[in-house]
Amino acid sequence: MLEIRRLVLLRELAVRGTLAAVAEALNFSPSAVSQQLSLLERETGMTLLRKSGRRVQLTPQAEVLVESAGEVLDTLERAEARLQASLTRVSGRVRVAVFQSAALALMPATLRQMDARFPDVRVEMVQREPEEALRETWARDFDMVIAEQYPAHAAPHHPGLDRRPLTTDAIRLALPAESAALHPVASLAEARGMPWVMEPRGAASRHFAEQLCRSTGFEPDVRYETADLQAHIRLVESGNAVALIPGLVWLGRETSCRLLGLPGEPHRTIFTAQRLAGAASPAAQAFRETLEETAARLS
Repeated sequence: MLEIRRLVLLRELAVRGTLAAVAEALNFSPSAVSQQLSLLERETGMTLLRKSGRRVQLTPQAEVLVESAGEVLDTLERAEARLQASLTRVSGRVRVAVFQSAALALMPATLRQMDARFPDVRVEMVQREPEEALRETWARDFDMVIAEQYPAHAAPHHPGLDRRPLTTDAIRLALPAESAALHPVASLAEARGMPWVMEPRGAASRHFAEQLCRSTGFEPDVRYETADLQAHIRLVESGNAVALIPGLVWLGRETSCRLLGLPGEPHRTIFTAQRLAGAASPAAQAFRETLEETAARLS
């Protein structure tokens, strides 16, 4: 009989790529991870890892075990969900990864409702960028992710993740209030000569913003880069930049910015994703439904 903990370590190596990353994720030492994988090779009587420079590469036999380990983990997760469902009270833990504007706009009311209606459910939240969070949810670091998707820029799909739409919000051009007098901008095309703030390269929002500006006939002068949309707003309000800002960011916040609609009225899609194996968890179901109620009230 193969030792399941060693199979899980092998799967973690396939997911995370290096022994050091596995050790860090599981609070092991790299030598302990290596030792356990060596024991797994002895148990199977097969070579599972080959040296490839400073890294190790999984053999085809290891890939078979990785797939089987995933199936075992799914079975255990479904069993745990059924066990929780057998109780008369909803209880348990839900680990959620969420991006910044959703954390600010959706989570406070959702957490209050969860505490009032399901006091035995512990919700843990960590802020993550959507693409990273989707992978980490697939890898079992989180139970659920709240993610975003910009027009013409699909978020990554991972096997075994169930996606459900949550809400959409309009993306608009944010301009400093004084620009109405100093620079009478009335459209995106007229903002071509102004300084811009955008998220760093690689972000879906950055790709969307650059492509929209280019399709309008100009290359944006991106002078400021930050992933913090609250910083975007402050730079716009202070007259230092213009930006494309999605509507969820403005909820519960007063601003001096002028907001202009964009060609085609683009919207960002916000969705949740959860492993199918954990879909029957009463705690996760309660959180997802409460979050959807919050989004419906705010939309």
